[in-house]
Amino acid sequence: MITSDHHNLILMGILNVTPDSFFDGGSYFDDASISAQIDKLIGSGADLIDLGAESTRPGSFPVSEEEEIRRILPTLKAIRERSDIPVSLDTRKAIVAKQAACYGINMINDISALRFDPEMVSVLRDDSRLDLVIVHCQGEPATMQRDPHYLDVIHEIREFFMERISFCEMNGISHKRIIIDPGIGFGKNLHHNLLIISHLDQFKDLGVRLMLGASRKRFIHDLFPTPVGDRLPGTLATAIFALRSGVDYLRVHDVAEHRQFLTIYNAIEQMER
Repeated sequence: MITSDHHNLILMGILNVTPDSFFDGGSYFDDASISAQIDKLIGSGADLIDLGAESTRPGSFPVSEEEEIRRILPTLKAIRERSDIPVSLDTRKAIVAKQAACYGINMINDISALRFDPEMVSVLRDDSRLDLVIVHCQGEPATMQRDPHYLDVIHEIREFFMERISFCEMNGISHKRIIIDPGIGFGKNLHHNLLIISHLDQFKDLGVRLMLGASRKRFIHDLFPTPVGDRLPGTLATAIFALRSGVDYLRVHDVAEHRQFLTIYNAIEQMER
């Protein structure tokens, strides 16, 4: 289990081997570029790598199990040839998780929160070494941003997490293995996203670890129109709230910049005591 304290967020470096992810889609689609990005993430100070082979950006559609496996396994092999760095596998499919487990993955990051593939529960129950990220998503990636609606977004996400945590524990997955992610941009509009980021502390009493994944997302453009490649400053602003709220994991594209930010932030904060 990878843990953190308030002053030491765990940086999860994103590696998408997809043609259509919203920021880096198509960037890492051959052996040389994938290997270079693995080396960059590790060298920049990533605590773990989040590997995904199926885009879940708004408007995206699923890929086949076979295609996801074809993309995942060589990349996992390349990671393991270089390092024993912990790896989170971003997948909703049990067969993908099973095959990837042979390479020593440490975590399943499931944006469906175990609702897409019922067999994923068995994978996690049978391998207690695997942690689980439960992501809140209203709807499916293809349609989730058409008209997201909540009466009380914080309350409803909390209720969702409580139900999912209970479901996991009833199925042999301890709360000690669970990480929750409120799902910025997954079936939320700008107002919802800002409420979530400003109330992250409201998810800290659920007895599990907390993750934030806001890196370069659309809400930054909605506030300050800018292309996805220029959204690092807005992303770093969200990291401030993550630190203040006791978030345990940050899922980011730009590991080196976040590592520098965290180092300076923590040094200044220590001088305030």
